[in-house]
Amino acid sequence: MKNLGQMMKQAQEMQSKMAEMQDKLSDIEVTGSSGGGMVEYTLTGKNEARRLKIDPSLLMPDSAEMLEDLIVAAANDARSKVENKVQEKMSELTGGLQLPPGFKLPF
Repeated sequence: MKNLGQMMKQAQEMQSKMAEMQDKLSDIEVTGSSGGGMVEYTLTGKNEARRLKIDPSLLMPDSAEMLEDLIVAAANDARSKVENKVQEKMSELTGGLQLPPGFKLPF
C-alpha cells in the first residue's frame, strides 16, 4: 500500500502543477502571420485573441476577399503555434511522459 500512497501524492502534485500551468497560459502570447507579415494575429496560450494587425496597404475595397483570407491564414498560424507551445509546456510538466493517443491536456 505504500506504493499506492506515493502514487496518490504524485497525482496530487501533478494536479497542482497543471493548475499552475493553466494560469500561466494566459500570459503566453503567440503571433501568427500571413502575407509576408502584412497580417499578424496574436493569441494567448488559452486561444484568446489579443491583437490583429493589418498593413494599411491591404485596406482597399477591392481587396476585401484577399484580406479575409489573410486574416484566416494568420489566425490558423497563430493557433498552430499556440498548440505547439502548450505541448512544449506540457512536456516540461510531465517530464517527457508520452500520453496515450487521444488524451489531451489541458482538459
